[in-house]
Amino acid sequence: MKIYLVSKTVLNSPLVEQFIEDENTKWRRDDSASSNEEIVELSGRVCYMSFGESQSPRNNEEYIRNLIKMGHESVLEHACWTFIVTGVTRAFTHQLVRHRVGFSYSQLSQQYHDESEAKFIPPIELNRKSKAYSNWKEQARFSLDNYKETIAKMFNGRKLSDIDKEERRQIRSVARSILPNCIETKIAVTANARAIRHFLKIRGVIEGDLEMRYFSSKLLNIFKKDSPHLFQDIHVIEKHFDGHPILRVEE
Repeated sequence: MKIYLVSKTVLNSPLVEQFIEDENTKWRRDDSASSNEEIVELSGRVCYMSFGESQSPRNNEEYIRNLIKMGHESVLEHACWTFIVTGVTRAFTHQLVRHRVGFSYSQLSQQYHDESEAKFIPPIELNRKSKAYSNWKEQARFSLDNYKETIAKMFNGRKLSDIDKEERRQIRSVARSILPNCIETKIAVTANARAIRHFLKIRGVIEGDLEMRYFSSKLLNIFKKDSPHLFQDIHVIEKHFDGHPILRVEE
């Protein structure tokens, strides 16, 4: 499993300074804050115009901690990231895409992408030395062989170049119905800080879903590095009693 952080909110400082100047005020900025952390603070301060003499002595971390404590997390929606996830199963993404509010997705299409060389990801819970794992591998291989055989029979001796786009789509739609949930997929995700926090707090603590827990811990570590103030109350426990990472949320 890999997560690539490819984009994030970038504050346009010259225009921020122009806004502050036009409003004839001052903003004491925290040099340690990331762009996403600053956009949250700036947006929150706009609500009350708490700049200049009205600005509290809190630094950015303290300001955001107070927002979280008071439940005013709508301000966190201004901070956004885009990341690409690879090495996960479609079983995982079926759960991920159920989170709609504050999320946008673009996933590898099995209708347009040939899955003949697809990889399968064994469940983390499955002992690699067990008979169950041997059976799992056999069934995964069998499904891929059936996928390729179905496509070959529907091509009926024709070359790929002889089949138009929509018929190729139709053929792959039929063949993909054979593929199991353990097939590897890739997905691009854009989400805001509030939505991600909600996701982590409910998905990263589920003991019975190890793939989701590993994803949540990796994602949180990335955001902790990029914008720690926005995730200061959520922590990664590297080894739960079962030996796998899990998240802990401060009460």
